[in-house]
Amino acid sequence: MAFDPARLRYNADGLIPAIAQEAETGEVLMLAWMNAEAVARTLAEGRVVYWSRSRQAFWRKGDTSGHVQELVEMRFDCDEDALLLLVRQTGAACHTGRRTCFYRAVRDGEEVETEAL
Repeated sequence: MAFDPARLRYNADGLIPAIAQEAETGEVLMLAWMNAEAVARTLAEGRVVYWSRSRQAFWRKGDTSGHVQELVEMRFDCDEDALLLLVRQTGAACHTGRRTCFYRAVRDGEEVETEAL
């Protein structure tokens, strides 16, 4: 049975959160947003395409940075309102140049960086 991106449950803005995770290691890389067309483009192209809320435009991960996300598998949760993208990440996933956007933690009540630039 073919998958129809329209079956997913998008928010009032027509968006769904998408978590990118390194397929080989399980490392959580980033969270971004997709609409139905971004989901369809990602599935068709095999490279992850997101929707930029600030620019109101599509962006294919790696087009400007070279830090490509190749889709291995797209999963959706039981409520069909969140995506998990298993990817092969080339280079940094975060716009700061770090491997992951989740490079800060709270330890013993203090904010610490877990990954230097």
